[in-house]
Amino acid sequence: MKPTMELDRVAHLFNAVVDELGKVIVGQRELIEGVLIALFSEGSVLIEGVPGLGKTLLINTLATAVSCKFKRVQFTPDLMPSDLTGHNIYDMNERKFHFNAGPIFTNLLLADEINRSPPKTQSALLEVMQERQVTVDGVRYPLTRPFLVLGTQNPLEHEGTYPLPEAQVDRFMFKLLVDYPTQEEETEILGHLAEGRDARDLSTFQLESVLQAEDALEVQRASSKVIVEPKVISYITTIVGQTRNMGTVSVGSSPRGSVNLFLASRTAAACRGRDFVTPDDVKEICPWVLRHRLRLRPEAEIEGVSPDQVIRQILETVEAPRS
Repeated sequence: MKPTMELDRVAHLFNAVVDELGKVIVGQRELIEGVLIALFSEGSVLIEGVPGLGKTLLINTLATAVSCKFKRVQFTPDLMPSDLTGHNIYDMNERKFHFNAGPIFTNLLLADEINRSPPKTQSALLEVMQERQVTVDGVRYPLTRPFLVLGTQNPLEHEGTYPLPEAQVDRFMFKLLVDYPTQEEETEILGHLAEGRDARDLSTFQLESVLQAEDALEVQRASSKVIVEPKVISYITTIVGQTRNMGTVSVGSSPRGSVNLFLASRTAAACRGRDFVTPDDVKEICPWVLRHRLRLRPEAEIEGVSPDQVIRQILETVEAPRS
């Protein structure tokens, strides 16, 4: 059996990729770390933010820093499921069908503006995100690992968009939010341009590939050895259980929320070089895992309550276990 990667090596790789992405992406530390922890947990990410904040740039930069196969699909109203998964083509000479694989057969799949395609196309990702396989005409085709769907959407523009099915939203491990940069960060962005580094041409940043696909799988195996004590597990299930009992919430998190919070907290601990999960790991990951799994009551939305506010309230009321 191949030996498991040491945790100090995991932390080194994590920090190396963060530093490499930081050459291009100014600020957005939480976003960068969230995408990497999702990659190392092999869970998909929904990234939400207004146009121009660097969502697509981050993913393009990640594909350069991580030596994995990368495909980008622009989701549009006329995109068909077979445009993602692939389809069978009949060969007249051999008199049989051959499978023509679609762009989904990659390591990193950027589903750009994912909410611009109709539900029929979005549903093509359900099996992919959960089981890492595609079924076409009754034949199953496994995907290459690691596999990660990175979906982007604009929270403001609703014309020509389709709400993501609840089943698909629940399959995203994280929902990460992109906010405006500070004035200092925006000044640094313009400084890049003044020095001849243009985000439209990543070669001007002299990025290096610091992580291989096999390294990501090794990090996953190392993370699975991280200890999660029973009291921390109870802390996780208590938090998720509270989402179903809040007066402002009509639909709380599914058990998949508990599973993803467990997996991501374990990976976060490994990326910090620790072989055990702390309550602080759970608190850090909580908003990423739960914000898209809560459905607020209409009266709460009218009052301006947000899922993040509900999560903060839960974290303040649920007592964290002591070390």
